[in-house]
Amino acid sequence: MTKKFNELLREFKSKEDGNVESALVLIPLLILFLVGLELIVATNLRNAEVSMAQSDASTRAISGEFLTIDQIIELDSLDPFLHMKVLITSRSRTLPQLVPGLLDLLSGKTMIQVKGAAIVEEVN
Repeated sequence: MTKKFNELLREFKSKEDGNVESALVLIPLLILFLVGLELIVATNLRNAEVSMAQSDASTRAISGEFLTIDQIIELDSLDPFLHMKVLITSRSRTLPQLVPGLLDLLSGKTMIQVKGAAIVEEVN
């Protein structure tokens, strides 16, 4: 009985039917999954950076504490008592690469650059 079982086990191990076909299906499927995951991660990171840039702009516009990289645009008005300024902040971040070389192939940009804007509050 053991001899027959050992022969069946060796025969089962030596058969490679289906391994190549499985790999031909699994490898493209894995690449497709990683590409989709990379697009989802990039979109969510961009949305988070936009939210943070807008939050920075609002906070700095209210407090009046500006950084050297911030842009302040003064708006002209015909009314001499109306003086408005717009604060533009910017943020940048590198994207993580789940599939090496995918970002270079698609756009060549591995950085997210976003801007936030707010009206500067006049402190009286």
